[in-house]
Amino acid sequence: MTIDLRGHKALVTGATQGVGQAMAEALARAGADVLIHGLNADEMAREAVAACRNAGVTAELVTADLSGPTGTCVPQLFNQAVAIMPGIDILLNNAGTFIDTPFLDMTLERYEYTMRLNVAAGYFLTQAFARRWIEQGVAGRVLFTGSINGMLAEPDHTAYDTSKGAVATMVKTLCVSLAPHGIRVNGLAPGLVRTPLTKAVDEDPALLRWMKLHTPNGQVPGPDVCGEAAAFLVSDAARHIHGQMLLVDGGMSIWQQPDPPKGF
Repeated sequence: MTIDLRGHKALVTGATQGVGQAMAEALARAGADVLIHGLNADEMAREAVAACRNAGVTAELVTADLSGPTGTCVPQLFNQAVAIMPGIDILLNNAGTFIDTPFLDMTLERYEYTMRLNVAAGYFLTQAFARRWIEQGVAGRVLFTGSINGMLAEPDHTAYDTSKGAVATMVKTLCVSLAPHGIRVNGLAPGLVRTPLTKAVDEDPALLRWMKLHTPNGQVPGPDVCGEAAAFLVSDAARHIHGQMLLVDGGMSIWQQPDPPKGF
């Protein structure tokens, strides 16, 4: 089955690099017009827009800082988005951050910044679009980017892990709220994929070897694996999938503890 998103329009937050860009490009290849959100209109953002346009669709850029006061930042982005691309019926809440320090050193400012960007921004942006879709009779589709850190913990990722755990539950509770209105809500939880934010695995051969060991299929792929999964989840092929968090992790999250091979 070929994923067909022709006639749809999508807003993808945090889409100028990494997983967000892969999602935007996958939607564009499937035929959807795409509004790419980024923090700045820099060269990286322009390249992301151009890559989507190369698929033969309309692609535009909208800039906004979602880490500020939610009550101001979210309405600003929403209003800009519907002005630039009025027919948006797909929302991908991908913008996020990881700025943790060890738990005993974490500050309230870092914690609140993480929760605003990783949790509150997507929650209230979804609310804004859902209100519009219900009023217009649109069967919208929403996808959140979670993480396997929403179900597995790391010692120096306490705020990040907490935020992604909140996203995992948000997918469920927003599904229950919005499915009766014909709006589908799902999530996608990547494992370790190669992005600018995970470049350390390519700079440290020992770390890369260790991460591959912890993944049953032994792979650390690029973000395109998330893009393809996202396109499926917002397509009609997934029309009866509601409130689910799809883990795209090569099996990492289901392996309790691999045994190191001899001499590792």
